[in-house]
This record gives sequence, C-alpha cells and structure tokens, in this order.
Amino acid sequence: MLQPANGLVRTSCYSLISGTRSSARQFSLSSPRFKQRLIILGSGWGGYEVLRGIDKKKWDVTVISPVTYFNFTPLLASTAVGTLEFRCAVEPVRRYTPQVTFYQAWCDEIDFANKILKCMPATKPIVAQAASAVAAEKAAESQHPQPQANATPFTLRYDKLVVAVGAYSQTFNVPGIKKHAHFLKDVREARMIRSRILECFEQASQPTVSDIDRRNVLNFCIVGGGPTGVEFAAELYDLIHTDVSAHYPNLAKLAKITIYDVASSILGSFDESLVKYTEKKFSREGINILTRRHVERLEHGKMIVREIQDVPFGLLVWSTGLAPNPLISAIEDVKKDEKSQRGLVTNEHMNIIMSDGKVNPDVWAIGDASRIQGWELPATAQVANQEAKYVFRKLNKIARDQESAEPFSFKNHGSLAYVGDWKAIYDGPASEKAFMSKEAGRVAWLLWRSAYFTGTLSIRNKILVPMYWFINCQ
Repeated sequence: MLQPANGLVRTSCYSLISGTRSSARQFSLSSPRFKQRLIILGSGWGGYEVLRGIDKKKWDVTVISPVTYFNFTPLLASTAVGTLEFRCAVEPVRRYTPQVTFYQAWCDEIDFANKILKCMPATKPIVAQAASAVAAEKAAESQHPQPQANATPFTLRYDKLVVAVGAYSQTFNVPGIKKHAHFLKDVREARMIRSRILECFEQASQPTVSDIDRRNVLNFCIVGGGPTGVEFAAELYDLIHTDVSAHYPNLAKLAKITIYDVASSILGSFDESLVKYTEKKFSREGINILTRRHVERLEHGKMIVREIQDVPFGLLVWSTGLAPNPLISAIEDVKKDEKSQRGLVTNEHMNIIMSDGKVNPDVWAIGDASRIQGWELPATAQVANQEAKYVFRKLNKIARDQESAEPFSFKNHGSLAYVGDWKAIYDGPASEKAFMSKEAGRVAWLLWRSAYFTGTLSIRNKILVPMYWFINCQ
C-alpha cells in the first residue's frame, strides 16, 4: 500500500454555493483538525493588510473583492500624469493564492445570525458569441467592475469575518457626475484621466479649433480641495510645465487649472500655516483656488456652478470626500454612524456593535467602512492600515488559543501632501517627542517621497517607484 510522505491523507472542501464543509473518509489515526474559515471583504488598505499578515497555516482564508488588486492610493495622482507607471500603484491579490481563496465579487448581504454571505460576481458574464466577448472586454477596461444583472449569485459561510469594503466617492447626488466627471480612487480611473489629459491637448492642437474652444478644452477643473485634489492639481501643473510645454509650447500657455471647494479653504485637516503656504504657492504658479462654490450639475464639457454659472472644461476630477459603501447601507441589525457616514460602529477591539447594543465577537470592521465608538479618527490610509494590523494580530492569537484583551490604539504619523515643483507639506502630530511637527518645502518633499517609498509593499515596487522618480527627474 502506498503511503504519502507526511503519513496523512486528508481531503476536505467547501461548497462554492453554500459554503458548507464536506469531508471525505479520513485515512489517519489522528483526528483531523479543520481550520476555521476567515472571510475578508475588500482588498484596500484594511483588507489587503489583513491578507498579508494573517497566519494562513492557521486560517482557511477567503477574500471577496470586486477588483483583483490593492491600490496604493497616495501614488494614483502620480500615475494619472505619467510620473509613475500604473503597476507601481497596484499589488495583486492573487499573489497569495492558492494558499488563499479569492473571488472577484461583491458582497450584497450579510446574515449575521447564520454567518452567511450572499455574493454577486463582479466579472463579466460568459458569452456565447465572440463579438460579445470582445465588447465585454472593452467595457471591462473602461469602467469599474459592476455587479452583473444576469450573473448567478452564490453564498459563502464564514466562521470569522473582516469587513473592509471601504467607501465610495461622495457625489451629493449632483446630476451628471457619474457620466461627465472622473474620480481618482482606482488605477483604472487614473488610466482614464491620463488618456483624457493627452486627448485634450490633441484636440486643442487641431487647426480647425477656435481659440475659445482651445481654452475651454484646456480648462482642467478639480472639485474638492482635500489632499487628493491638491496633489492632483500639483502633479498636473508639473506635467504641463515640463513634458507638455516641451511638446505643445503654445498650448501649455493656454492650460488652466482650477480647484473648486464648498468649504472656506482647502486642506481642511491641515494646520492653517500649511494651508496658507499651499495657497500662496498655487497663486504664484497660476493654479486658481475658488472656495465657497457650489456645483449644481454637470453637462457634457460644462459645469454649472451656482456662484459662477457655466464653467466649460476639458477634464473634471471629482474628489469631495467619502460616501458609504452600498453594502454598509444595506446591512441591518447593526449600529451605524449616520452622521459621519463612516458606516459600522465598533468597540475598541474593532468588533461591530449590533443594533441591540451587543458586540458581535466574530465580525470585525476596519477602515472607511467603520468608526470606533467614541473616537473621531480621520478617514485615511494610515488609520485603516493600523486597524488591519491590530485585527490580524488578534486573529493570529485567537488561532493559537491565546488571550488578546488589549484594545486598539492609534499612533498618528502625521499627514503629507505634495504641492508641486519638488515641494510638499507635512502636518505632524502635536507631540514633544515628534521628530518634526510642521514642515513645508523641499524637506517635506523628501519626507513625502521617503514615506511613500517605504510604504510600498512589494520588492518589485520598491525598485520601480524610485527608478521612475529618477527617470522623470532627468
């Protein structure tokens, strides 16, 4: 009789539909020890960090995400203007398969009582005709994966669950946004923005285009004066005054960049001195900042602003905060934070709190999909990353039957924003032990680059990111 190398033959499987565990006959003298199933919803700053750190030998890990990669969001503005290539800002989820099961899908419902998830594939349906397949492929390249109406839903059963689905861009129900604006939360959107920027200059270079139309198509609008909007404006300015001015010298002079914000100033979470530094720098460079402006609707090539009326544009990037993920809005029987739009309320151990006030010990919520009760933490990548580290360490201890009573604690490393021309701003924690508290200019730029370089996850990107930075400095 043939004997396997480890002296044990054991087979087990999970049904793709029901998520139930089935096992074949055991050929072992010792009783098998099945791993508990941990399901991670999302592959962003929270979900991907849990995936990286979880002990895959102790847990049967499944990841559900509508995209197959992790977005390194601080570098998306750089990829949108060509400073970095797109692969520098992504990390594949399937790097961890087959140790981990991955489904490109949306989670639509969570049954907390029975520990069951209802999911919908985010992939395009299999089509019979080759022409339809080509059309589906083109559509997939041009937009975010969306739930498919004719796809077959499936269910999965979990033992432990981590909800890290993130949040959507806040649109305030302004008509025309999804059709005429670009967002900057995903590498696909960055790719479309880069393509549109180049298209604007090619359109303006046509001999049949009037000077008025040239100025209109070269009017670049950013709605939202947060770090994302400011960094994109700075990156776009650098692009126009380096590469574009070399290839389109006459058109570069016509290009205009404007930031619109409903608040009284940009960068609301930064120190006032840093905000004034940024405003002064942008003013010298010709980047317009228009605050207290209310966008009423978008039309093709035109934005209607209450205080200005019609604003023609060639490209409009929308970056105005966060809106709840549809899954979070659909979940019932849990405590939610409706005021801050941060979704599920958790205790200090990151476990969600049910509507009756009881804590669910088998479900954790992290990142932009959650808010710790009694805390007011910013919706930033470092918060989601630290929460994820806390959760996977806790889960690894649970798998080893160890106590883990220590609550989550947040260590503020400060906020960074690039403001163009090799300059940045840094708003550090107000602490006597901090290396620096406030910094602006070249020193902050070095800190900005070093922080994002060290924050890249793979060896590949640790090589690619500084290499492309060096190339674009030439």
